Amino acid sequence: MLTLAAQMLRHRKGSFVATFVALAAGVAVLMACAMLVESGWRYHGQPQRYEKTVAVVADRDLTVSTEMFGETEKTVIALPERGSVPTALAGELAAVPGVERAVGDRSLAVTAVKAPGLAVTGHGWASAALAPYRTVDGAPPRSDGEIAVDTRLLAGTGLAPGDSMEVLTGGASRAYRISAVVEAEGGGASSADAGKAALFFTDAHAARLDPHPGRFDAIGVLAAPDADRDALLAGVREVTDEAEATTYTGDDRGLAEEPEARAARDFTLQAGGAFAGYAVMIIVFVVAATVGLSVRHRRRDLALLRAIAATPGQVRGMILGEVGLLALLAAVVGVPLGLVATGWIRDELVTRGFAPDTFTVRGGLLSGAAVVLVVAAVALASAWIAARRTTRIRPTEALGEAVVETGLGSRARVVTGLAFAAGGVVLIGLTGAADGQTALGAAMGMLYMFVLAVALLAPWINQAAARCLGPVLKAVWGSSGYLAAANLRANARGMVAVLTALVLSVGFGGSVWFLQDNLQRQTVVQSRDGTLAQHAIVGGAGLPASAAEEARRVPGVRAATGVRRTSVVVPIDLGAQAVVAQGIDPRGAEHTLDLRVGSGGLAGLTKDTVAVSTAQADSAGWELGDKAELWLGDGTPVTLKVVALYERGWGFGDVTLHTEALAGHTVTGLDDQVLVRTAPDADAGTVEALTDLADRYPAASVADTDTLTGELAQDLAISGWLNKLLIAVLVGYAVLAAANTLIMAALARARELSLLRLVGVTRGQVKRMVHAEQAGLLGVALVLGGAIAAVTLTSVVNAVAGQRIPYVPAAGWIAVVGGTVALALIATMLPIGRVLRTPPVQGIGIRE
Repeated sequence: MLTLAAQMLRHRKGSFVATFVALAAGVAVLMACAMLVESGWRYHGQPQRYEKTVAVVADRDLTVSTEMFGETEKTVIALPERGSVPTALAGELAAVPGVERAVGDRSLAVTAVKAPGLAVTGHGWASAALAPYRTVDGAPPRSDGEIAVDTRLLAGTGLAPGDSMEVLTGGASRAYRISAVVEAEGGGASSADAGKAALFFTDAHAARLDPHPGRFDAIGVLAAPDADRDALLAGVREVTDEAEATTYTGDDRGLAEEPEARAARDFTLQAGGAFAGYAVMIIVFVVAATVGLSVRHRRRDLALLRAIAATPGQVRGMILGEVGLLALLAAVVGVPLGLVATGWIRDELVTRGFAPDTFTVRGGLLSGAAVVLVVAAVALASAWIAARRTTRIRPTEALGEAVVETGLGSRARVVTGLAFAAGGVVLIGLTGAADGQTALGAAMGMLYMFVLAVALLAPWINQAAARCLGPVLKAVWGSSGYLAAANLRANARGMVAVLTALVLSVGFGGSVWFLQDNLQRQTVVQSRDGTLAQHAIVGGAGLPASAAEEARRVPGVRAATGVRRTSVVVPIDLGAQAVVAQGIDPRGAEHTLDLRVGSGGLAGLTKDTVAVSTAQADSAGWELGDKAELWLGDGTPVTLKVVALYERGWGFGDVTLHTEALAGHTVTGLDDQVLVRTAPDADAGTVEALTDLADRYPAASVADTDTLTGELAQDLAISGWLNKLLIAVLVGYAVLAAANTLIMAALARARELSLLRLVGVTRGQVKRMVHAEQAGLLGVALVLGGAIAAVTLTSVVNAVAGQRIPYVPAAGWIAVVGGTVALALIATMLPIGRVLRTPPVQGIGIRE
């Protein structure tokens, strides 16, 4: 039967091309998602500065344990502020048998004034042994005013040992004498494309510059030449387990060295996995509909084979062989396309700052095999189900079954469809009662529940719509409208795939795409409306806490508030999650910020208290006056009293702390900006004085807050880029499927339309009939898809942002509705026009 299947592919090009396109596009989309996941899974960063170490001890993750159904579930979260380990731990590790040295490393945020575009980290000189670095010229730094730099930092500056270099660190600018130029042995860590450039202070000076006193960023363990590696690592792990730190070995040392590598890894795993799940569900819809429609349109051929003694097994084998061959051809085309798309996505992720330069696309064999297996399994299962009806009936009934439309469906189909619809209704309530990621997950489940319900109940929906729209179609299109309504009623089951594809396009595109717009807009609106200050001193290299105090003393300044951006980890039902937070000095904050406090007040904000958004309070079960247990960005557990609940969590973060509570717990230890509110009688001299103040701090400037809001909108557009890209791909795939289905359905009507023309219906009447049919189908699809999108979007925006009416730009809904209408008309009328150009006598004998 494989030979017959191959011949069928040659002589049934129309439907097989449509099936091939659906399969190949599905493989390409799913391959890109799978490759993101596999690349993230294989990515460990590059242990450049720790290349000589046998192990690196650090604290980069937070493990939260929760009890559920009598079992302990553990959630591991990457620390937003990287975490650190006590300096005393280095001495304990050095005492482990086989350890030659245990060297503490401090990673300091620094900027070289003459190379502002080059990423640089500062370290103590002792940590140079971890790469190790060798001295190319000069001598190691011996005083606070000396530094050693690697070769990349001097490239293009013209500086040499003995020259002075200005360095920004700790919110201040200092001049240092270059005492030495160093490079890593083998050039690995100092090559042009290998991570950040290094700059070395004396160990004592690095300790004073470090905002984390008594802590190391990491500790590198160097093994003695004759050490037993396994015994050494066992001893190191025993020590680190007692200190609640983590031992990184092998390739995992890169995760300790590059916290951004861990962030990129988690990001690609989560993004690729989430969108792969969405892609699989859409591909199941599309492939099942396309393959099923292709088999359905060939019922006459299959019936004839049954009538000439082909067994049911032979017919099913032929159909499965056809689909299997198409799946293999689709894999040959789709897998390379997916690899190319993943390479492009990787470049964009690096360019937009989602991943470091060291992130690469790796693997492919595992992803390709899994993707081909999933798509082929869906296609074969769809073909098997579609072929069962024809192959199970007796040969003498097969031709009759091919001519007469079968019933609308079984009772099981009705019950299942109604169950999915009921499930969607239940999820509406769950979405309204939840918030955050729980609400988003429930909303996506609701979306697919309703689409599944439409797919299962489509025959009855089509028939009911045809009966209701019959008078309207007849009134508008006359006799052609009457024929259209009759055809919709008679072919209610045959139009299932068309209705499902259109509803999926409208429902998915109209909800998920606009959801991203709503979240971005809510953040910008809350930030703009809640910022009362007219000006802000923005520090490119950070601002010390004293900057806000100095701004308050400027004549004409009414209030000044230093703002420090960070993230904290808060408990949730199934573990914990990181949320955006800010640290402020509450003195005068009521004049610079309006968080829309509903209860309590920011006046009570101290290092032992906290203000939280109402959404976060509801999620964590906190009320005013409660003790909130959470973790700061570096993993430090704190218990703080809730003194205020506010509404503008999207614009300012879900948690607001006193700046003192963050001291020693952020990477830089500096404020990001100082918000300044001037008095009504302030003049241009006040702004000049603020500009003079900003000039005293390196890389600082004065900006109006409207400019900051515009920059926030740009940052959000960048952060939402990947979501919109993947959504566009999935919606585009759904649209492609809809076009595919419409074209297949139109081409399959050659015999029907030829018969109408032979009995006296003119070409114009046929065209008007098809227009009327499309109007009916489009109307139903737009109503159902629009209702699904509206319910999904309204529920989740209300739950997440507290807005009962979602924001839908006019251009957006016009694009969705107009695009769907244009798609349906073009994908139907072009093939119908081709069919009508065929003489009716010839068309009545066409196979499909």
